[in-house]
Amino acid sequence: MTVSSALFTEAQLEALKAKFQQAGQGHVFTFFEQLDVKEQEALFQQLSELDVQRLNQIYTKAIQGAEAAAQNQAASLEPLSEQVFDSVLKASSSTLNDWETIGLTQIAQGKVAVILMAGGQGTRLGSSAPKGCYDINLPSKKTLFQLQAERILRLQTVAAKYATDPNSDIVIPWYIMTSGPTHQPTYDFFRANNFFGLKEENIIFFEQGKRGLSVDRKYISMMINGYLLGTLPCLTMDGKIILETKSKVAIAPDGNGGIYAAVQNKGVIDDLKKRGIQYSHCYCVDNCLARVADPVFIGYCVSKQTDCGVKVVGKAMPEEPVGVVCVRDGRYGVAEYSEISAEVTEMRNPDGSLMFGAANIANHFFSTEFLERVPTFAADLEYHIAKKKIKYTDLETGEQVVPKSNSGMKLECFVFDVFPYANRMSVLEVDRKDEFSPLKNAPGSGADCPETSRRDIVAQHVRFIEKAGGKLVGDNVDNFELLQFEISPLVSYGGEGLEDLIQGKTITVPAVIESVEELVRLAQ
Repeated sequence: MTVSSALFTEAQLEALKAKFQQAGQGHVFTFFEQLDVKEQEALFQQLSELDVQRLNQIYTKAIQGAEAAAQNQAASLEPLSEQVFDSVLKASSSTLNDWETIGLTQIAQGKVAVILMAGGQGTRLGSSAPKGCYDINLPSKKTLFQLQAERILRLQTVAAKYATDPNSDIVIPWYIMTSGPTHQPTYDFFRANNFFGLKEENIIFFEQGKRGLSVDRKYISMMINGYLLGTLPCLTMDGKIILETKSKVAIAPDGNGGIYAAVQNKGVIDDLKKRGIQYSHCYCVDNCLARVADPVFIGYCVSKQTDCGVKVVGKAMPEEPVGVVCVRDGRYGVAEYSEISAEVTEMRNPDGSLMFGAANIANHFFSTEFLERVPTFAADLEYHIAKKKIKYTDLETGEQVVPKSNSGMKLECFVFDVFPYANRMSVLEVDRKDEFSPLKNAPGSGADCPETSRRDIVAQHVRFIEKAGGKLVGDNVDNFELLQFEISPLVSYGGEGLEDLIQGKTITVPAVIESVEELVRLAQ
């Protein structure tokens, strides 16, 4: 017998049951009669907000896409053409300077913003705080957020030289996308640190998967239909909704592709247009080497009249577990490492380089016009299948099962899923050692962990000094994992401005250089 509820009537409940039964998902009500009133209301509310027909469509399309990719990999995948691919490793110094000048000019004109995807927690790092708050044990003890904030500050100073009005205030607005668990802690962290020297009004925090006070009408249907909402139900391998408990559907984040709905329904695009922003650099918080608002990348994309651009690095080896940017069925996209056969992975160009070696590093350029256009094709985007160990309630016994092997799937959409819809796509290869060092794994794991992030930043700063004609002396100068040396981004964004100060001079370590004055004092 159904418990009496103020949330729904008997007729409403029966209508909802019929809807799910018709969709082949009626099993979600298996234990409904056993629940108390609060549990019934919670499950009714959760199911009422889900368009089960749309969910079935997403599942079917994802399965079809995965099967098609598996059956026809070699024929459907093509490497990038020279028309859309360039490399900073091969470009001349004059070309790089031209791109940088264009980028800095755009920044000086107030046309460039930064969008940071910062919704992740440092769970695998042993921290419940936002990942951007994590201290990778640099000599300065700076967090990822602080490093990135200081890069913006420095770039605003450098770009000021390209302003037509020497008294103009150069601003790179920073839009920080959070998640439910990280939103308030992220804001509190910035406020406690006085926004790291940036003006508070130029840092805009917005939460993925949560409606704001002002919702773009173009996105309402997709949000209600469970599309780009931030989470989706987990499914069995044959597409059935998984009950985590008797009164709760198992749900999971639906990938970082939710950024497109978030920038719409949280007013980000409106703010970009209000500020006159034409281009945005979008990246993930966990890359400690991310060149925030990189003027070379911005200038390159602007020079190509790009509406959607991406940075890549060369794959370290064929079996490296990274997605690659390529052409799929005649359209630009990313093939995940799990979607590419060993045969295709090993294919090489005449010069010996990997044919499919443009590794995606979640580092993007978007025109504001492109971000505005996403709603016109969002319903056509495909979801990706991620097979996972998902807790479920046995429908026969009612007992919760914690599986030891993959028991179901999560459906995810990603930032790169919009690539096929770009009018002008551009791909820029950059140097891995200078621009890509992700923080993903637990301390001590040996790869993509706090120790490697710290090492890669220290090594980069040593290269800055050596390229400028300087030299380090002291303890551990050849061991970047132990070396106590660091240069604040406030002193140099990418090695610029150091040559005149340290050429032919030495710096004794340990040393943490926070200002030009300190650098001059230490250089002997």
